[in-house]
Amino acid sequence: MKAWQVRFLYFVVLNAAVQYVTSLEEKQADSVFGNYLSHLKDLIEHKDDNYHPVTKFSLRTSSHPDDDLCYIVPGKPDSLAACSFNSTSKTFLIIHGWALGGMFDSWMTKLVSSLYEREQSANVIVVDWLALAQNHYGIAAQNAKAVGQEIAHFIDWIEETTNMPLKNLHLIGYSLGAHVAGFAGSHANNKVGRITGLDPAGPDFEGEHAHRRLSPDDAHFVDVLHTFTRGSLGLSIGIQQPVGHVDIYPNGGSFQPGCNLRGALEKIANHGLFAITDAVKCQHERSIHLFIDSLLNNQEAAKAYRCGSNAMFDRGMCLSCRKSRCNTVGYNIAKVRRARNVQLYTKTRASMPFRVYHYQLKIHFTSKLNRSEMEPSITVSLYGTKGESENLELKLMEKIAANKTHSFLLVTEKDIGDLLMVKFRWVDANGWSASNMLKMVSSWWSGDSDSANVEVHKIRIRAGETQQKMVFCVRESEAQSLTQEVTFVKCKDAWRRLSKRAQRKVTLEKH
Repeated sequence: MKAWQVRFLYFVVLNAAVQYVTSLEEKQADSVFGNYLSHLKDLIEHKDDNYHPVTKFSLRTSSHPDDDLCYIVPGKPDSLAACSFNSTSKTFLIIHGWALGGMFDSWMTKLVSSLYEREQSANVIVVDWLALAQNHYGIAAQNAKAVGQEIAHFIDWIEETTNMPLKNLHLIGYSLGAHVAGFAGSHANNKVGRITGLDPAGPDFEGEHAHRRLSPDDAHFVDVLHTFTRGSLGLSIGIQQPVGHVDIYPNGGSFQPGCNLRGALEKIANHGLFAITDAVKCQHERSIHLFIDSLLNNQEAAKAYRCGSNAMFDRGMCLSCRKSRCNTVGYNIAKVRRARNVQLYTKTRASMPFRVYHYQLKIHFTSKLNRSEMEPSITVSLYGTKGESENLELKLMEKIAANKTHSFLLVTEKDIGDLLMVKFRWVDANGWSASNMLKMVSSWWSGDSDSANVEVHKIRIRAGETQQKMVFCVRESEAQSLTQEVTFVKCKDAWRRLSKRAQRKVTLEKH
């Protein structure tokens, strides 16, 4: 199946699914949803001994992270002692999302275990609203507010009963559960400490007013991971807009590495709509596993960088950490609150640990002659004190033009230590012959060709994770030869000494 056919099939299937859900919603909203809301309202307001909430609160233990052995029941203080609730420790409420199958997904146990591994004395409470989450999506989404209100009732009761400081309360909501967490925070009598939204759901919430979705107003600090915001035909599984104090978009918030979307789409073609969850599961759930990763691998926590757009980030223009321009991904994120939302971007590996290492390369090409823009295909190899990362593709987001500084982003999956040497290698592009390409690229670096007369400035490199700045010059022994590979080594003068005077053109001429 061709790529365009797969994409078209994906859009058609999702559109059909949403239209189907919308039709069901219109037919059942007045009857089914109305009955649910009336039932929930009665339960929330009913405070006698026969109170049985629709939403259940299971305090799981580190020894049994997969079992619901003890439930805390609002209005029954004895249940707190029975479940060994510690009012002085951190308390986590994990809120699942849409659950068509009516069961918890496997990630729930992993997240509970990871939280206990990081915070051994914590209270990890799983919020069970499966009874209302296993409806058609449209109905489940409309139930989100009522469930959030019931969780708010639980928060108010537990705060009043135990005097637990709400700064110790952290709500973690996935997909539709992220908006449930938002409703819970906004309806609680006092503001909770933190809400983490893991790829908050997009349908029915994208573009809505702040009080109808997760927003920065719902907690003292709201951080969000967006992993599947790729939308078309008005559809997006995860919400695209920023909805927290800090919103992080790993890999642009689009498709995640390691997720076989093509295979999932072909499965839909073969098995119909029943396979649609497989098409989104990997991308959507990646937000959960990134958060779990941050709990388990806190010594190697990934960094994300503030940037105006993902396109700018992909061009390597946003790797500075000055003035809080970068932050830690996941649990250890710095709680930055600004008047405006902060949007951060990062790259990841395909599997845990997800951290990668980002490098910004700035190269300036000059020419004394008017010359058409060039489109070479370039790979770069980086060599450091701890290892090397070879044959990395230098993605050209625009054509290389003379008399202009070009910025590039390179990513390595392993820590190569302090950078010592950089090698550039060119391959055929746009139908050029190998001999023509060799001559052209050699002239870029040497400035020797009368026909090209293109010269290269020093290459400036910033390592995102360490913020180390370096300047590299072409190795003199290689400036004499026509070669498809050019090596750069550290210049004698450091980045910090590069004044405007020092940044004047360095012409690489043959002697």
